[in-house]
Amino acid sequence: MKENIHPTYVAAKITCACGASFETRSSKGDYSVDVCAMCHPYYTGKMKLVDTQGRVERFRRKYATKA
Repeated sequence: MKENIHPTYVAAKITCACGASFETRSSKGDYSVDVCAMCHPYYTGKMKLVDTQGRVERFRRKYATKA
């Protein structure tokens, strides 16, 4: 196998938008995420819409019933 081709893994702190954080190892270093196991609807059992650039609101306007 070739030597010196593997990335270096450093300790990384992953921070979620909900405030939860945990430490792991990564080649990228520290970074943040939008959802994690602490706030993801699949794990919590609560409905939550993650709106990305107004897509949910645009969908609701498009398919709203007109009175």
